[in-house]
Amino acid sequence: MKRLKSDYTIQTVTNALRLLEAFDENEELGVTELSRRLDLHKNNVFRLLATLHERNYVDQCENEQYRLGSGCLELGRSFTRGLSLLRAARPILEQLVPEVGETVHIAQLQGFEVLHLDAETSEGLVVAGSRVGQKLPAYCTALGKILLAQGSAELRQTYDGKVVQAGGLEQRTAETITDRNKFFEHLRSVALEELAFDFEECEAGLNCIAAPVYDDKETVVAAISLSGPSFRLSEAALRNRLAPHLRRSAEELSNRLGYPGSEGHHV
Repeated sequence: MKRLKSDYTIQTVTNALRLLEAFDENEELGVTELSRRLDLHKNNVFRLLATLHERNYVDQCENEQYRLGSGCLELGRSFTRGLSLLRAARPILEQLVPEVGETVHIAQLQGFEVLHLDAETSEGLVVAGSRVGQKLPAYCTALGKILLAQGSAELRQTYDGKVVQAGGLEQRTAETITDRNKFFEHLRSVALEELAFDFEECEAGLNCIAAPVYDDKETVVAAISLSGPSFRLSEAALRNRLAPHLRRSAEELSNRLGYPGSEGHHV
């Protein structure tokens, strides 16, 4: 029998979210009032407040009451940025597909995997399908490699420690790079070119190219890719015919997000 999602909930997390929601119509609330509204003991409320205060989700006022903190604002901004990214990307994806005749995706890193956020598929008979909502490993996908290469040094160090050195470079196909030194050497080449390629590294018979998307802080926030069958998307076709279209689309989206220039972001 399939269990309900409610069977997996953590009561402490639920109470923390209820506490934040209690500030809906009130700028400031005290422990006593929160205890009454949430029907929780004051000690439990105080512990929740202490935890949320440590993470900047609530601030303590001079009158010993509490109010929402800067962490809530940053969370809201992240949500808004995500919506803005997809709204800005949609017409660019729609325009790109007729130019290249292949399926295109926009994706971000989520943890150590690539999360496909949106896609536009080609009307051809033999094309790559949409992977919206799906996650794939970063090390063997063009999207993942460009996001790692153009990301921060700290991101690559963390990825090295928690994925690469933990045996995470699984051999998915005969072309997958599984050697740590070769992988990071490859990322340096990706960063210099500001393009990433996947020649059947993730899935046999599928080739892909990806370009980075930057925001107004000159930070890589996403990547756009186009993918298709390897018999049609040779390395020459990807580099010479399709790469200029992909670069132009990624640059247009970056400009829409406020990116000020085209300086390189190298490893």
